Amino acid sequence: MIRYLLKLSGVGLLAIAASVATAQSTNYSASHHDYNVVTVADGLLQPWSMAWLPGGDMLITEKPGRLRIVRDGQLLPEAVQGVPEVFYNGQGGLFDVVPHPNFSENRWIYLSLAKERGESSNTTVVRGRFENDRLSNVVEIFSPQAIGFGHYGGKLVFDNDGYLFLSLGDRQAPSRGDLTAHPAQDLSNHQGVIVRLNDDGSIPSDNPFVGQDGALPEIWSYGHRSPQGLAIHPETGDLWESEHGPQGGDELNRIEAGNNYGWPVIGRGVNYGSIGSPIHQAIGQDGMIQPTHFWVPSIATSGLMIYTGDKFPAWYGSILSGGLIGEQLARLHMSDDYRSVIFEETLAYGMGRIRDVRQGPDGYIYLAVSDGNGGGRGDFVPTAVVRLEPAN
Repeated sequence: MIRYLLKLSGVGLLAIAASVATAQSTNYSASHHDYNVVTVADGLLQPWSMAWLPGGDMLITEKPGRLRIVRDGQLLPEAVQGVPEVFYNGQGGLFDVVPHPNFSENRWIYLSLAKERGESSNTTVVRGRFENDRLSNVVEIFSPQAIGFGHYGGKLVFDNDGYLFLSLGDRQAPSRGDLTAHPAQDLSNHQGVIVRLNDDGSIPSDNPFVGQDGALPEIWSYGHRSPQGLAIHPETGDLWESEHGPQGGDELNRIEAGNNYGWPVIGRGVNYGSIGSPIHQAIGQDGMIQPTHFWVPSIATSGLMIYTGDKFPAWYGSILSGGLIGEQLARLHMSDDYRSVIFEETLAYGMGRIRDVRQGPDGYIYLAVSDGNGGGRGDFVPTAVVRLEPAN
């Protein structure tokens, strides 16, 4: 698979001012559209996810366990009250936030978070009523059978029919020996799966493994390693996922009910502590689905979205993936049938670790920049939410 990296001119430290009111912008060049990067909110601590409410408020999760509000272009100084305590340690913390599709009527918002479970932790989904800038009536609606201290997953998305999808990592289970016996290949646990739930956390009756002996009925797909991106195409309704490979082999997958995406039998990275030693014994077996696209070397994929706005018309239909180690936004120009990537373009390069990417209701592209280090140059980049705007 050919990968085109269109390097940007003028790449440098993102100018982030002390307040939104005095924010500066940085100009970048790209195919079809030059754009500016403009600060939306700064002074954040590890922003992880973004969402918008019908009235225009923007919600931002901070990994240590805070939910923040941007209203009328200003980050409110106080965090939302009522967010449950999270297990903030290593890869654990507060992850995603999504409003219910009928938020205007029921005021429900959903959070995914790491929660302490005895001497371990797991990925938990809660929902609560968001009113008067507070969260109340918080209830835990899903707690998977998978514990550990890494590869939490934690991405949430509602599809066009109102079902809730959640990504769950393999909890760093070793990928040696008999790879077909790996927990991500075992339907009796929630390691390395995507689950599909009703909005109250109950199990849809048409899930692919409902009624199958030895299989957990919440599972929608399996054979995943560390899924960090999850997005619904707003027009086709297709579910897309991105995940980390070990030291290479990050994947983009179109997710369909009941499919096995092959981890760790399908893999193009190497085991940690090894140099040049493939983790896989074979690139897949019958019944396993190959990725639509993969990255070698790794960009450490993060947030994922399909662009359908009107601000960058030449990018319409592109799949956008954040990159942590790669400190970039990857734009994938897709074939008409979305079966393959025609070319890849690197956007927003070198401003820091991009944790999330979302299309705002205004058609602009928003990025959560977290844990930045200035592209490895030793520069410090304050964490912020920024917006891509056309330069002309």
